[in-house]
Amino acid sequence: MKVNAQSVNFNADVKLINFIQNRLNKLELFYDKVISSDVYLKVENTSSKENKIVEIKVHVPKDKFIVKKQCKSFEEAVDAACGSLERRLVKRKEKMRI
Repeated sequence: MKVNAQSVNFNADVKLINFIQNRLNKLELFYDKVISSDVYLKVENTSSKENKIVEIKVHVPKDKFIVKKQCKSFEEAVDAACGSLERRLVKRKEKMRI
């Protein structure tokens, strides 16, 4: 799957980009028609510790799913977002069978 990652106002390191790529590749286990995904990484300027925002847009035929999560670290946010996407893709696959 093609993953397009963009970091806003900072430079993401290679380890983070590889983590995102590997985690999003696992989505194809749940729904094999995933075309591509766009990942936006943002750091919010607040005093709270949960200031890392990850927004993932997954493109599937005739539709797209958007999930936005805010956590203490980007890895945690990507995991949470992928968990939500997995559930949505499984629902989509079940609807396609009916």
